[in-house]
Amino acid sequence: MRAQKKPGAIINIGSVAGLYPMHYEPIYSGTKGGVIMFTRSLAPLKRHGIRVNVICPEFVQTNMGEQVNRVLVDALGGFLKMEDVINGAFELIEDESKAGACLWISKRRGMVYWPTSEEEKKYLVYATKSKMTVTKNRFPSIQTPEFFEKITVHTLSHNFRNATRIDRVRLRLPMEPHSALVKIIYAGVNASDVNFTSGRYFSGNAKEASAHLPFDAGFEAVGIVASVGDSVRHIKVGTAVALMTFGGYAEFTVVPAKHLLLVPRSDPEVVAMLTSGLTASISLEKVK
Repeated sequence: MRAQKKPGAIINIGSVAGLYPMHYEPIYSGTKGGVIMFTRSLAPLKRHGIRVNVICPEFVQTNMGEQVNRVLVDALGGFLKMEDVINGAFELIEDESKAGACLWISKRRGMVYWPTSEEEKKYLVYATKSKMTVTKNRFPSIQTPEFFEKITVHTLSHNFRNATRIDRVRLRLPMEPHSALVKIIYAGVNASDVNFTSGRYFSGNAKEASAHLPFDAGFEAVGIVASVGDSVRHIKVGTAVALMTFGGYAEFTVVPAKHLLLVPRSDPEVVAMLTSGLTASISLEKVK
């Protein structure tokens, strides 16, 4: 379409499984999540007259849909009809303002564009005149709890579930002078998480790796700065940031402020640009 300079609309077929996790079908859920993120990344094609959107229905009454546990289907309001999906497709075709959009279709809420306004409130920040820093936002202050939860590795194992548990820990304040407290909004899930929980990222033998236990899990995340140390000047409370430090699988994490990357918004796409994006970038450089 772009090469022939013919405008048009492309609709990718996603699923609600890409919007919220399905622990019983993780590969399917992750794949559909990738379709959604890929679609959103194609929004700039609108400048060339090409609109790419994705439709994400809940369970549709088809042969495949009827294989799903009926208790789960009923909890979501029952099956959608194929007509609901077709109507959603026409919605995306006819609304020429939509590009890179995700249309979520459910029995409970009908047609809703994702992210919803409630979801966006978690990470939206106001734009500033400066392109170098982002300090004004919707969160001039964030309430810090006395306790928070995080995923901690307690046993070295390639089985992530067996190696980890959710711990409730006390938030230690005040901050160290050069540190920052970040409220995690999105964390990245990596195949190498199981290499980390099995101790393969530590030098030495298994006994030496075990000496590091317990340790925090999670490689990268995006979030909002909730508090900073007295010596931190370049980042303000409420700033959207990305981080590539251990401990991303948590509600809050404390990191050296110098390791934080300023971002316009704490969007999930930013997470993909960290570890995974860097890996892809290095691969492309090597191919060249």
